[in-house]
Amino acid sequence: MSEFNINALDDVIHGRIRLGVMAYLVGAETADFSALKTHLGTTDGNLSVHLRKLEEAGYVTIEKSFRGRKPLTAVSLTPSGREAFTQYLGALSGLIGKS
Repeated sequence: MSEFNINALDDVIHGRIRLGVMAYLVGAETADFSALKTHLGTTDGNLSVHLRKLEEAGYVTIEKSFRGRKPLTAVSLTPSGREAFTQYLGALSGLIGKS
């Protein structure tokens, strides 16, 4: 059984939108900005701020391109992001008494 340690929760991931991004990307690996926005029910600006924080932590990469004149933003989970998410889930499990 994991030890109860509230300080083990990763503050970068713990925010609702960032947690949603990480959980979505674990299954999808890569998602476009519009898909994330739709699935998370957030605004462009709010999602951008949260993605920037995840990118600064090295948890996601963001690739911007164009299809014709339409901008496309692809967000991908990095290996360190996947590891951080796994550790986050382990810490959360310790808080609720599951191993």
